[in-house]
Amino acid sequence: MEEKYIASIDLGSSKFGLCVARVNGEDIQIVYYKETPSEGIRTSLISNPMKAANRLKEAVREAEKELMIQILQVVVGMPRSEVAQVTASARIERTNADDYISSEEVGNLKSMALETYPLSNPEKQIMYGAVAQSFSTDDEIQLVESEVVGTLSSSLEGNFKVFVGNRSATTALDKIFNQLDIAIAKKYFLPEVVAHAVLTDDEMASGVALIDVGAGVTSVAIYHGGIMRYYASIPFGGKVITNDIRTECSISEDLAEKIKKRFGACLPGKLASLSEKVLQIRLEPPFKEVPVRYISEIIDCRCREIIEAVLYYIQESGLQNSLRSGLVITGGGAELANFIPLVKDISGYEVRKGYPRYMFSASVGSGVYSTAATSAIGMVLAAKEDHLPDCVTKPEMPAESVEEEMVEVEVTNETPATPDETLFAPEEFGDPVPEQEKPRKQAPQTKKVKVAKKEGTGILSIFWSKVEKTALKVYDKANEEE
Repeated sequence: MEEKYIASIDLGSSKFGLCVARVNGEDIQIVYYKETPSEGIRTSLISNPMKAANRLKEAVREAEKELMIQILQVVVGMPRSEVAQVTASARIERTNADDYISSEEVGNLKSMALETYPLSNPEKQIMYGAVAQSFSTDDEIQLVESEVVGTLSSSLEGNFKVFVGNRSATTALDKIFNQLDIAIAKKYFLPEVVAHAVLTDDEMASGVALIDVGAGVTSVAIYHGGIMRYYASIPFGGKVITNDIRTECSISEDLAEKIKKRFGACLPGKLASLSEKVLQIRLEPPFKEVPVRYISEIIDCRCREIIEAVLYYIQESGLQNSLRSGLVITGGGAELANFIPLVKDISGYEVRKGYPRYMFSASVGSGVYSTAATSAIGMVLAAKEDHLPDCVTKPEMPAESVEEEMVEVEVTNETPATPDETLFAPEEFGDPVPEQEKPRKQAPQTKKVKVAKKEGTGILSIFWSKVEKTALKVYDKANEEE
């Protein structure tokens, strides 16, 4: 099977996430993932393409230098805000009712529905994507795609949910990557790809709301019967929390963001000894002192506003009683301490954090398994399923003698924290972080793997089987000693 690379870029309001994966058949290995502070993006919309392109250029060049490749094309996500959902339908009369309905016919029906749907303002609007809701044949109605394929009928009718966004947003995307001389292999509607990277089939079938709390926008995607039934976005997220801290404490945005990440928490009444701590901010004399409880009160108020907006849209969907699997919270905002317990308290649903599922291996840091990486990872997984071509080129290297041998390496399997969180107590204040918030590590195991050792480099190329589906850390003792 020919090896290829897939590169994805998540253009967020606070960070750009660049991910590169090596794909060999069914095996996916993340070989690079790094986040860079973003510019030119507001509420997931591109406000200044030139600033975004300049910042992104640095990130791309850094990845190319580290991996010794050239990125020729990437997959990117379309904005999650200012997206309208409308319904479209199409019907065909089949020439041979005795033939099975095929997947190609269903795809053609979907294309027909999109081509014939009349946009109210075609010059300013564009279709981001469509999701099949149900199909009808001569004898059956309300069939899903997996049920209608293989049936017999003289006609086929389909109903679709179409997501419409601003054409200017996709034009700005093209402008950015044209400036970088990088082609866009495909643009994805992020709620779909993130859902398949985070949610299980059982959750999507029984009913679940995927809440993606980003810096500039919070989105709500509701699944039931294995299909996305509803989508809505809220034009604020984690960045407004940072701005609240900045305003109330009269400090810079950068410092406010650092304080939020290190010491911020919801539920100020349940911080135990932490509520008595005071932060001393050393800018210029006189020093500024801010109680941790006060910061928590600021954060808690804004988080409640976000949660109430989410619950409003869940109620508007009419599916509030069908969410058997509750809510799954992903995105960078999901990592805010005590946010999950707060959502549970207000909503009454079962709630868990949405980490990328183990459908890949990784030779990079643990950040690739964080809730903030779900968009970049989701696009890689979707691009692999869509059989997109190789996204990079590798420079010609002189032939080297390669010696294969079996070696023993120590590997450690890690899994994310459990969904059940306890109250936050940062180690900086001398209070231990609860075990539930730490990655669970199994005892180190010795495993024999085949490696290709290049003479004179000391580099070991490790290959893993997809069936393990766990994050592996491989320690090269020889390189560490050097």
